[in-house]
Amino acid sequence: MVHGRLCHDRIGKRLLKEFPPSSIVIVSRESRLAMWQAEYVRDRLLELYPQCSIEILGTTTRGDQILDRTLSKVGGKGLFVKELEVAMAEGRADLAVHCLKDMPMDLPEGFELAAVLEREDPRDAFVSNQYAALSELPAGAVVGTSSLRRQAMIAARYPHLVVKPLRGNLDTRLGKLDRGDYAAIILAVAGLNRLGLKSRIREWLAPEVSLPSPGQGTLAIEIPEGREDMRRALAPLHDAVAAAASA
Repeated sequence: MVHGRLCHDRIGKRLLKEFPPSSIVIVSRESRLAMWQAEYVRDRLLELYPQCSIEILGTTTRGDQILDRTLSKVGGKGLFVKELEVAMAEGRADLAVHCLKDMPMDLPEGFELAAVLEREDPRDAFVSNQYAALSELPAGAVVGTSSLRRQAMIAARYPHLVVKPLRGNLDTRLGKLDRGDYAAIILAVAGLNRLGLKSRIREWLAPEVSLPSPGQGTLAIEIPEGREDMRRALAPLHDAVAAAASA
């Protein structure tokens, strides 16, 4: 509710902003993958509006800071978006780029999804320095994942494995694997592909082994509600097929 009031109070004058826009500020988390995503959207927009000045505003969310507890115990997926929404509500940013799978089901009052971009490979990846496939892991091997969904599916199919939480951004998770904290970890294929880390994938997991999140592999762009200029600017980026697949 507070976000909604801030949005309308502080950016009401921007609802009639010119089109095409002369400037856009994108707010993003500061992890390498999040910045890649923001830069990707920036570059797509610059192709459409080459005269537009586009800035990326980096910020750290509570979800990035709290790494010693699972998301389900500290507030869920909303921890990754709140600070970005505050930046938009305060008028410091015009839009935010998210992984759709990291967004809560319901947006706070005062915000809307303006575009869903084309979907990358939605599958989960098995990543290990010792084993070529999930089925090859020996009894007692430790598998790391941040997802309750993945934990449940792996535990049901491979009860002889030990599944433990794995928090942090993609580089942090790979670092924990490389120093021997886990025998293997499960990550989204899309994130590895986007950062040029496809070579780290040992196995692309079939959906019956690890069912992906509905929004996995898809980028979503959030804007303050009522920003018709941003709706129009982002409309060419919207992918109806990806949006339907993630609904």
